[in-house]
Amino acid sequence: MKIKELGHVVLYVTNLERSMNFYKNILGFNLISFSNGMAAFSSGRTHHELLLIYIGNKPKSNKLEAGLYHIGFKIGDTLKELKDALKILEKNNVEIVGMADHTVTKSIYIKDPDGNELELYIDTTDEWKKNPKLILNPTKPLEL
Repeated sequence: MKIKELGHVVLYVTNLERSMNFYKNILGFNLISFSNGMAAFSSGRTHHELLLIYIGNKPKSNKLEAGLYHIGFKIGDTLKELKDALKILEKNNVEIVGMADHTVTKSIYIKDPDGNELELYIDTTDEWKKNPKLILNPTKPLEL
């Protein structure tokens, strides 16, 4: 067996309407289905890349624990696209928890309405195809 690609991510959410608004209107995902306490989104690459499931008001623990750290969403290939995204995030008062230069990508880290961490990134080079070790280069600060 060999994994071909990351297919989709499923998140439990405490307020489905709020989360649908965030992923649709702020991050720009296309809502493809909504019913029975679930909402499915796709960028068009596959049948669904993100599924939200309403669980009620059960807040996450603030402790560091095993489990999901963050989900990465590629938003483009240019610094302009990343800067434009930052403006949208700031305009919508989205919590920004960090920015980083990972050599092969540049990233903005944010929290969704339920506190899930998301990485919005641009690819800056495809040199990692020749030298896969580049993805483990030390992280550098990023200012936009």
